Amino acid sequence: MKTFHPRNSVYVPASHPHPLNTQYKVSIGVEMWGCNPVEVIKIQMVYDGKVEGRKSPSYPASTDDFKNVNDAIVSLINK
Repeated sequence: MKTFHPRNSVYVPASHPHPLNTQYKVSIGVEMWGCNPVEVIKIQMVYDGKVEGRKSPSYPASTDDFKNVNDAIVSLINK
């Protein structure tokens, strides 16, 4: 059963030392929390075009990945 329904998403490239073709999928949409629909911002890891649902995002500290993901979040909120 699908619990998250994105309304809008953007993809942010992930920096080394993430593997090549890794992205952060930044989405805004509705997620079901029990029986309640809640509007959320969700960040998912994408490897070679496939969303990895059970892997939490990690931002290498020596990169701008966190800033770039945060900028994408602000952009989605402001749309």
